Amino acid sequence: MAKVAFLGLGVMGFPMAGHLVVKGGHEVTVYNRTPAKAKAWAEKFKGKTAATPKAAAEGQDFVMACVGNDHDLRAITIGADGAFAGMKKGATFVDHTTASAEVARELDAAASKGGFKFVDAPVSGGQAGAENGVLTVMCGGKEDAFAGAEPVIAAYARMCKLLGPAGAGQLTKMVNQICIAGLVQGLSEGIHFAKKSGLDIASVIETISKGAAQSWQMENRYKAMNEGKYDFGFAVEWMRKDLSICISEARRNGAHLPVTALVDQFYSEVEKMGGKRWDTCSLLARLEK
Repeated sequence: MAKVAFLGLGVMGFPMAGHLVVKGGHEVTVYNRTPAKAKAWAEKFKGKTAATPKAAAEGQDFVMACVGNDHDLRAITIGADGAFAGMKKGATFVDHTTASAEVARELDAAASKGGFKFVDAPVSGGQAGAENGVLTVMCGGKEDAFAGAEPVIAAYARMCKLLGPAGAGQLTKMVNQICIAGLVQGLSEGIHFAKKSGLDIASVIETISKGAAQSWQMENRYKAMNEGKYDFGFAVEWMRKDLSICISEARRNGAHLPVTALVDQFYSEVEKMGGKRWDTCSLLARLEK
């Protein structure tokens, strides 16, 4: 058992922090920008709340975070009330936010200066993965920092791997989102084509999902796509945030991402249709408008 703080109780953080108590058996203190959500979590999981990130981090062995973007991450880590001001020597900060590799390296340097460890550890698996404790966690950082954090992360992960130094976890998450973007567009076009051809969608998917076209998105999202139900899962505005990080990094490293950039523009059209909070599989709605 470890003393753990969790910062950020959104659709991902709330269940992840819960698994630390229920599956991990850890003593957990939470912080959330909206105190009512922290209170609700504490009542459900018999944990503690803190008024600031610094107060949550004080005395903890591990501090986990899952917030929105680079700005939010800096807001909870840096400054007088930030978690880094409360971290004890030798503790480990684990960041599950999908953010830039640049901020990961920045925070890793700040952690080293402060005498504690840092792991950038973005996740994949969505809300369902967080609720079921089966997330894929992509990590960057020093080997000793990862080795200490991995058993704690295991409370909500089915896959957790160190992929390189600070920033490597974020870069791997970018690869993940690049792959998903093109895949969802292809699936949308396939279902759109099948509908126009008068085929039975369920029968088509049952058949082709046993072959080379199979994917997690196909098996888990085709029903919602076929029914035009996009009110759950990973939101379009979040995906656009992630893709903007990918495209910005590609400008730095010289990678060519023509399909990713195109799909990002398709998602901008979905947003204009009122789909900011629709699930990412709503690319099909754009084809059917």
